[in-house]
Amino acid sequence: MKDITILAIESSCDESACAIVRNGKEILSNVVATQIEVHEKFGGVLPEVASRLHVEQISAVIDEAVEKAGISVADVDAIAYTRGPGLIGSLHVGVQAAKTLAWAYHKPLLPIHHIKSHIFANNLITNLKFPLLALVVSGGHSEIVYMKDDNSYEILGQTQDDAIGEAYDKVARVLHLGYPGGPKIDKLAKGVESLYKLPQPKTQGEFDLSFSGLKSGVLQFVDRCKRKGETYDDATLAASFQETALNEIMDKLVKAIDTVEVNQVLLAGGVAANSRLREKMDEAFKDRKEELILPPLWVCTDNAAMVAVAGYFAYKNEAFGDFSQSAKPSLKVMDIQK
Repeated sequence: MKDITILAIESSCDESACAIVRNGKEILSNVVATQIEVHEKFGGVLPEVASRLHVEQISAVIDEAVEKAGISVADVDAIAYTRGPGLIGSLHVGVQAAKTLAWAYHKPLLPIHHIKSHIFANNLITNLKFPLLALVVSGGHSEIVYMKDDNSYEILGQTQDDAIGEAYDKVARVLHLGYPGGPKIDKLAKGVESLYKLPQPKTQGEFDLSFSGLKSGVLQFVDRCKRKGETYDDATLAASFQETALNEIMDKLVKAIDTVEVNQVLLAGGVAANSRLREKMDEAFKDRKEELILPPLWVCTDNAAMVAVAGYFAYKNEAFGDFSQSAKPSLKVMDIQK
């Protein structure tokens, strides 16, 4: 069987990344230039700054990935790139870089959905066994996705407002913890008991999620304490927020699993690195028949290796794109399903 080698580019938010992966498993190179130090000064990602930095970094990142892989762009089978969702300016840089390489080296294009990349990243550590259920949790996404095969996607539940990672960032801002908020809240809350009562998220859909009310509840709790001259403990408040948010996710995930037959349950996205969520997943699935896959921490954050793996499956399914397609910040997971 012929090897399939994919060069992939990721630029959906604040990481400029390029990777070359063979057969959806073997990472030849995986280069990431992060912008966190720049954006943490502003308490979050500034879209215009992010896109400008992508322009400055993308060529060097691609050159480094190719050099580390020890092959030429001429040797790859296709160019994969994140088409969406994400920040329009950031996405645009990656799309144009991918089109340039594809045109110069006469390679087919593979437009990839960001959520699919996070899910398929798990293939780097174990073979995916369909049908499966994926919990995708990050700064921009909170979805429960059912996949009956490698080219079938059904969103059983999704956030009705804020994504879980966005809520973490906003609560961290209230607690003056800085950006990114997820790791800081996770660290502050570690081993601390959840004591403060916060509003329980309410949703219309059986498996849908919501974090806006919970985020507002934290802000109202802090304001109420200030008005009354009462003190509160930051770590306890962080733990109370985290437990309420993660209990909401776990409750909906387990309900969803009980409605479908799956072989595996996967965790994906930036918030997949959260230590408390991983503990809860381990606990919830220790006596269940479904295999639980928790990705290594380096896979959780945005990178191009995950785009390359998704590109490998897209290549096998002949889900090719063309030069007329542009970046699409509101891209739906079904939009590029063949």
